[in-house]
Amino acid sequence: MCGLVNEKMNAQQVVEELTQVCIQMRFHLDDLTERREKETLILKHIKRYENSGAEVHDFPKGLEWFNVSEGLSLAQHLKGKIVLLDFFTYCCINCMHVLAELEEVEKKISVEDGLVVIGVHSAKFTNERSSKNVLSAVQRYNIMHPVVNDVTLRMWHDMGITCWPSLIMLGPSGQPLAVFVGEDHRDEILLYTKVAIAHFRSLNKMSSHGLPLKPAHHLLPSSKDGLLFPGKLTVFQSEQETKLVISDSGNNRIVITNEHGRVEHVVGGCSQGFKDGDFKNARFNSPQGVCVLNNIIYVADNNNHAIRKIDLTEKTVSTIAGTGSQGCDRNGGKRGTDQALSSPWDVAIYLHEFKGTLVPVLLIAIAGSHQIWALFLEDTIWWKEKKYIAGTCAAIVGSGREENRNNSYPHAAGLAQPSGIAVVQERKVAFLADSESSAIRRLHLDSGQVSAVCGGDKNPANLHSFGDVDGKAHSAKLQHPLGVTWNHLDKQIYVADTYNHKIKRVDTATGHCKTLFGAGKPERAFTFNEPSGLAVSPDGNILYIADTNNHALKIIDLKNEKISTMAIVSRRDSNRNTDKVFAFDTAVNTCGGELNVSFNIVFTNDLKLNVDAPQEWQVSLPTNTWTAKSLTGRLSTPISVKLPKEETRGQLRVTLNIMACTADTCVPLKLSVLFNVQRRTDAPTVVTEEKELVIG
Repeated sequence: MCGLVNEKMNAQQVVEELTQVCIQMRFHLDDLTERREKETLILKHIKRYENSGAEVHDFPKGLEWFNVSEGLSLAQHLKGKIVLLDFFTYCCINCMHVLAELEEVEKKISVEDGLVVIGVHSAKFTNERSSKNVLSAVQRYNIMHPVVNDVTLRMWHDMGITCWPSLIMLGPSGQPLAVFVGEDHRDEILLYTKVAIAHFRSLNKMSSHGLPLKPAHHLLPSSKDGLLFPGKLTVFQSEQETKLVISDSGNNRIVITNEHGRVEHVVGGCSQGFKDGDFKNARFNSPQGVCVLNNIIYVADNNNHAIRKIDLTEKTVSTIAGTGSQGCDRNGGKRGTDQALSSPWDVAIYLHEFKGTLVPVLLIAIAGSHQIWALFLEDTIWWKEKKYIAGTCAAIVGSGREENRNNSYPHAAGLAQPSGIAVVQERKVAFLADSESSAIRRLHLDSGQVSAVCGGDKNPANLHSFGDVDGKAHSAKLQHPLGVTWNHLDKQIYVADTYNHKIKRVDTATGHCKTLFGAGKPERAFTFNEPSGLAVSPDGNILYIADTNNHALKIIDLKNEKISTMAIVSRRDSNRNTDKVFAFDTAVNTCGGELNVSFNIVFTNDLKLNVDAPQEWQVSLPTNTWTAKSLTGRLSTPISVKLPKEETRGQLRVTLNIMACTADTCVPLKLSVLFNVQRRTDAPTVVTEEKELVIG
C-alpha cells in the first residue's frame, strides 16, 4: 500500500505507481473472503487517487477510429464515465484473452451504466500499424467497443506502458484510478468498476449519456455462403479422391470440399457456440488447426479452448479435450474433457514408434501457454519411457515462458505463441511456426529437443527481431508467421509469412529461407493478405493457402508457379437460381481457333463492385474437346478457350459470382452468361468478346 499521491505527479508517474500498487492490491484482495471487505479496500484506493491532479492527455487528433461514427474525446464524449483503456496489439494471444474478459464485463455494465471500454491499438509489428488491417482484426475478433489506432504509439509512451496487454481505468474526469497488467483480471475489473461508479455517482459526477457507436462491418461480405477469415486447412485422400478440410474461422465452422472447391460437408453453424452433436447442430468458436487420421478430423477449437473430433463416418462432432473455458495449467496430465487448455491453434498427427509399434499422438500448438501439448490417443510409452493412458492430455515441450529459447531438454525450451505445426513422419521432426518470435523452429520428436531453423534472434529474450529478409538461419527475417507445411516431393517446408503477406520456402538442411510468392504488402488479385494456413496436395505439386483477410482459398501450381483463387461452391450455390441471365452470339472459324471473353459490369442503381471481395467466374465447357486456360478466375482476368476443328456449334456457359455493395450493405449476385458459338468458314480464328453486363 502507499501514502498520499503527490499532486504534481504527471499521468505517466501516476500510472507507474498505480501499476505497483494494484499488484499489491491484488494480493490483499485475494486474502479477503467477504465481498464487502473487498469493496471497502477498493473504495479507499479510489479515494486516494481521485484527486491526484493527474489527467491523461486526450486522444491525439487525426487518429483513425472504429466502431464509432466520430472520434471520441475524454473531455467531451467520455466526461462522466469510467473509462477502461485496453492497450493491445491484435497479434497478441494474451490480448485476445483479455478481449473475451472485457466482453463479459461489458455485458454486465453498459455505457449507460457508466463504463466505456476503449481499445487503444498499439502495434508491435509493422504490419499492424495499417488501419485497414486493424479494421479486419476488429471484425475478426468481434470487437464491439470503440477502438482507436494509436499508430505512432503516442499514448503508449505518454502513459509509460511497457507490455501488452495493459489496461488503465480512468475516473469521470480522466484521472488514472487503476492499472491491470496481463490477463485474468475480469473479476477485479468488475469490482473496481462497480465501486467506482457507485462512488462517483454519490458525488454527482457520473453521466448516463450514450456514445456515437457504429459497429464496423463494411469490409465483410453479407453472405455466409463464402469463407470468412479462413484460418487453417489440410488435405487428405478419401476413396481415391483428394479432399480439403478448411477452418472457416470467421463463420465458426469446418468446411469439407473436393479438390475443386465443391462443398461436401459443412460442420457447425455460423453462430458461435460450444456444442457436440451432428454436423448441423454442432457449434464451434473460431476453429483453427485441422488434421486427419483415417476417417477422423481433429480440430483446434481456439476460442472454446478445446480439441474437437469430427467423425466422417458417423457424421458427429464430439469434444475430446478441454473444458470450454480457458485454463492456466502449464503441465497437464488429466484425461479428456477434465483437462483445461489455453487457445489451441494448430494440430498434427505423429505416429510415435516404441519397440516396433506405431501409436498415434495428436500434437497441439497451444498458443495461449506458449507450449506444445500432446493428446495421447492410445496408451503410449513416451520419451524417457514415461507412460500415458489413452485420452491423457499433457504439456510435452515448453516452459510456458514466452521466449525464443532452444534447448535439448523439452521443458527447458521456450516458445512464443506457436501457431503452426507440421509433422515430417519419416524424419521424426515437427516444424513450428513460432509467431511472436517470428521464427521457424524444429522439434525433434525422438527426444524433445528444440532447435532453430530460420528467423528470430540468437538472444532468446528478443521477440522483436522481425522483418522481411531472405537469407540463412538468423539472418533471414520473418514477420509473425502463422502457417507451415512440409512438401515430401521437394523435401522443403513452406511458410505462411503472415504479416509480410508472403509465401516462403525453407531448405531445412541449410536453414535458407527464400520468398516465392507475394508482394510484401496486403493486396487483392493474386497476392495475399495475412495468409495463415498452408497445405500441400498428395502429389506435392499444389500448394493450398488460407488467405485469411481476403476471405479466400488460393492455389499455387508449384510446377508453373501459377496462382489462382478456388471458388468455394456450396450445394445451395449449385442449385440456386441465377439472379440474371445474359445471352450472346459469336462465331469462330471451323478450322479451330480461340475465344477470349471479358466482362464489364455496369450498375444502373447505387450498387458497385466491392473491390475488397473476390469477384470470380467459372466456365463450363460443352465438350472435352474444348479446352480452357483456366476453369475459374477473377473478373479482371479474361477467359481464354481453345476450340478444335469442327463444324458443330456449341454453348459456352460462364457463371459470375460477384459481390456488390451500397454504402451500408453488400449483396452476393450470381450471373449466368451464355455464349452461343457458331462455327463458320468466314469467321476469324481468334475472337475477342468484351461484353457489358447491365444490372438494374
